[in-house]
Amino acid sequence: MRAARLIKMVLLLQSRPLMTAAQLAKELDVSERTVTRDAQALSEAGVPVYADRGRSGGYRLVGGYRTGLTGLARSEAEALFLSGLPGALREMGLADAASAARLKVSAALMPSLRDAPDSVARRFHLDAPGWYREPRTPELLPVLAEAVWGDRLVSAVYRRRDEAEEPRETRRELAPYGLVLKAGVWYVCAGRRDADEDLRVYRVDRFVSGDILEERFRRDPSFELGAFWEQQAAQFARSLLRYEVTVRLTTAGADALPRVTDRAAAEEALANAPAPDDEGRITARIAMEAEDVAFGQLLGLGPEAEVLAPAALRARFTEAARGLAGLYA
Repeated sequence: MRAARLIKMVLLLQSRPLMTAAQLAKELDVSERTVTRDAQALSEAGVPVYADRGRSGGYRLVGGYRTGLTGLARSEAEALFLSGLPGALREMGLADAASAARLKVSAALMPSLRDAPDSVARRFHLDAPGWYREPRTPELLPVLAEAVWGDRLVSAVYRRRDEAEEPRETRRELAPYGLVLKAGVWYVCAGRRDADEDLRVYRVDRFVSGDILEERFRRDPSFELGAFWEQQAAQFARSLLRYEVTVRLTTAGADALPRVTDRAAAEEALANAPAPDDEGRITARIAMEAEDVAFGQLLGLGPEAEVLAPAALRARFTEAARGLAGLYA
């Protein structure tokens, strides 16, 4: 266990010019004291790990040291090829570069592992787009991908689609930090050059035109694309839930609620609900997307859920119940 951690520590220091004890501790999932002991052990073993003292200090490898470690296990080699997204790479214009990289890695593998790419391809395939949607590659995706790789500013025309408004086009100079492929739709996370504001998310297929500028932007070193996207996606999902419903649930209905509607909203509503009444039913207030959506989702709970409010939604359930009673009488 420790040997694997020491190898990972060397590879981390090899990939970055300097890392603090806190950064290494986070990457290795250990304490900073353990990082100090591991650095000492590597130094005693002949690996030139040097500790820079002071506020801006950290650990680094001296003299451009490079390890000769090439002993990939079969699971590691297969995971390496599994991590590729051939469709996404092709859309970004990186298919040739990715193919060359895979060939070089394959050539460097031990003979017993040369079949790893074929082994993975026969067992796993990623189909990113959702069902019932024709996948289309946004015209400006390669341009934005090139700008992301080079930290270059982009001058682009973006078509906005505000609620209850006609689409309108605006020209902006953006600093594109990263690209995200979500259910077959490409998004770019970018900041405005002419505005002191946080990064925002733009749909790539809404860019009408775009040109890469010569000027580069200074990337925030603390920015993490995965964490940023997770936060933005959660905020977007919650922003859709603007319709509050009060519902009275049996125990079975409460158990099923997270399966028929937004799980996070359902769990929050149940957690904040008062104690069950004398009949053992829970009255909860849950945020949902709209009246039609709430009707369709809660109808699936049948007699396990009674809608108390809003009145219009309760009236729809009353009418549906009468219709069902007449149909099955």
